[in-house]
Amino acid sequence: MDHFESIVATLLEAEGRWVRRSFKVNVTKDEKRRIGKPSIPRPEIDLVALNFAENEVIAFEAKSFLDSPGVALASLVASHEIPEGRYKLFTCARYGEIVLGRLRLDLIEAGMADSDTRIRLGLAAGKVCRDQEADIRVFMASKSWEFWGPSDIRQKVSALALRGYENDPAIITAKILLR
Repeated sequence: MDHFESIVATLLEAEGRWVRRSFKVNVTKDEKRRIGKPSIPRPEIDLVALNFAENEVIAFEAKSFLDSPGVALASLVASHEIPEGRYKLFTCARYGEIVLGRLRLDLIEAGMADSDTRIRLGLAAGKVCRDQEADIRVFMASKSWEFWGPSDIRQKVSALALRGYENDPAIITAKILLR
């Protein structure tokens, strides 16, 4: 588990979500063939965030990209028949449909969801390319996907500093830096 994912998980939990990290989705051999990659390993979703009150699950990908150009809009709007690249769930409709459908079945089997549970994608980006945060937000909203850009994450981390003491590295760091 990467530390950025851990921080995003803490932020999701602070919003009242129950979070599973590095969730492996049990796609079948037939589903792998339909995806177009019969030998892929089980897909792994960085963070599965459940909101029981809303009966909603967000399958979050967490990309820090802090010492890189950041998440680029062009990478998210790309469309692929066969999954490729870092944003497979976002850029390959068949892959996303199959993986999220199987995620639903896995969660139902585990007693963590039901057939009415809404499942959607989310992306938490620690850095975005050349001031594209607003454009990425518009694109993600057009797909009904959740997007946390750097400004959202900054605001959510700042809110951690106002919470009561918890023995969590993200909360402690927020208190040290922001109080």
